[in-house]
Amino acid sequence: MPAPETLSLYGFFQRFPAEEAARKFFEDKRWAGNVYCPHCGSLSVAECKDHKPMAYRCRDCRQHFSVRTGTVLAESRLPLYKWLMAIYMMTTARKGIPSTQMARELGITQKSAWFLAQRIRETWLAQNEGTGDMGPTIEVDETYIGGKETNKHANKKLNMGRGAVGKTAVVGVKDRSGKVRAAPMASVNKPSLHGFIAAHVSPGATVMTDDLASYRGLKGYTHLAVRHSAGEYVRDQAHTNGIESFWSLLKRGYYGIYHYMSVKHLHRYVGEFSNRQNTIDLSTMEFIGATIKQMAGRHISYKELINA
Repeated sequence: MPAPETLSLYGFFQRFPAEEAARKFFEDKRWAGNVYCPHCGSLSVAECKDHKPMAYRCRDCRQHFSVRTGTVLAESRLPLYKWLMAIYMMTTARKGIPSTQMARELGITQKSAWFLAQRIRETWLAQNEGTGDMGPTIEVDETYIGGKETNKHANKKLNMGRGAVGKTAVVGVKDRSGKVRAAPMASVNKPSLHGFIAAHVSPGATVMTDDLASYRGLKGYTHLAVRHSAGEYVRDQAHTNGIESFWSLLKRGYYGIYHYMSVKHLHRYVGEFSNRQNTIDLSTMEFIGATIKQMAGRHISYKELINA
């Protein structure tokens, strides 16, 4: 199978030299040539002269709208080509891109870049919210995200030991086709892990885990466990190497790029890495197009983000 086509930065600017090209691309991906009113769904739409106050007006409900209406683009004053550029950067940066670098590249403030990136991550959460449609052979594992106790200031230390202390658990499932779903969890006890598996894995599937006690007694699945505590990492077809490679990439992004992921936004960062993994076979433009199609119905304000 040929590798997906990667669009160079030079090619990106050739394709989107100005705002009009970006607007047409957004509209094509959202409406595919059939513009409809996002307020009432009507196809009876008129294009406004000079696109003021907005690009379109519905003849039925008489409201104005644009390709931004009803999406994470709503109320954003950033030009659409800067949105496209941000998606492009987050698409091609496999380990992520910090908001400071995005701000420099786009010519905006770090605060605006952070808000922009979080809204794109909010869009990508749709890829991580499906249930029960993964493959017949599933790997399940957990990891912990956060700073080491030894590196924390004295008043931040919990003084409860080492290892996972002070970190947030992230649980993930990965099938043998490479599809991943992952999410932070408050606990890795038996009800939490069994519930997570039931929500994402079809009954009857073969589930492979390590020997964590919380996985024991898993019902409705063929459960195979490798004994990491005894130095066993592969037994026949049973292993969790796939999901562990995903954790490795997530942590490279944490330690090398972002340096810190707050608990209240961790699910978006996990969703970002999951989405890139799940669309690894898409070309750059296919990935950007898929992102735009997911934007409808997603919305989050800056106040909601900082007060989450």
